[in-house]
Amino acid sequence: MKIICVGRNYIDHICELDNPKPSEPVFFLKPDSSILKKNQPFFIPEFSNEIHFEVELLVKINRLGKHIQEKFAHKYYSHVGIGIDFTARDIQKKLKKQGLPWEKAKSFDQSAVISEFLPLSDFDNIQNIEFSLKHNNDLVQKVNSKQMLFSVNFLISYISKYLTLKIGDIIFTGTPSGVARVGKNDTLSAFIENKKFLDISIK
Repeated sequence: MKIICVGRNYIDHICELDNPKPSEPVFFLKPDSSILKKNQPFFIPEFSNEIHFEVELLVKINRLGKHIQEKFAHKYYSHVGIGIDFTARDIQKKLKKQGLPWEKAKSFDQSAVISEFLPLSDFDNIQNIEFSLKHNNDLVQKVNSKQMLFSVNFLISYISKYLTLKIGDIIFTGTPSGVARVGKNDTLSAFIENKKFLDISIK
């Protein structure tokens, strides 16, 4: 399975990191070794002094697909979840300045936190789902999926031009503003609507 992560999909997050607004989706991959095991804490890696949290809405692919038309993209997923994309921001800044790939900053072990998945039928519209993150019980990220620059169906269509989507692949659809550094003994809690799906301790 692949973990496909979309960057710069909410305008407020683009602005907070002083990035240019993309004219088409930006995406990168995380390996399966990046998945944080269920009920395990996140250990801050020794190679970074600035690990940021990024909460994201997730969709899980349920059909094999290539060159998927946007109007048919809804047929390729039926479950939604929430996740955290941990980012070594200090390393990412250095890589961006040098025009180098982001993998060291984005794809390291434990950098992908993935919740359980809910049937999409529990929601009226994939583009009208509110999700949020609390850092040490303070609300720091909150957004509705209708604020995405590129919709879920458009993302699936776009990504499938470049990558064959397979059953079990997971797409991280982008983070809103409010990203920040984590420290030891911090806690992170992620919510879809008002239901908590993740509770992560930082070590």
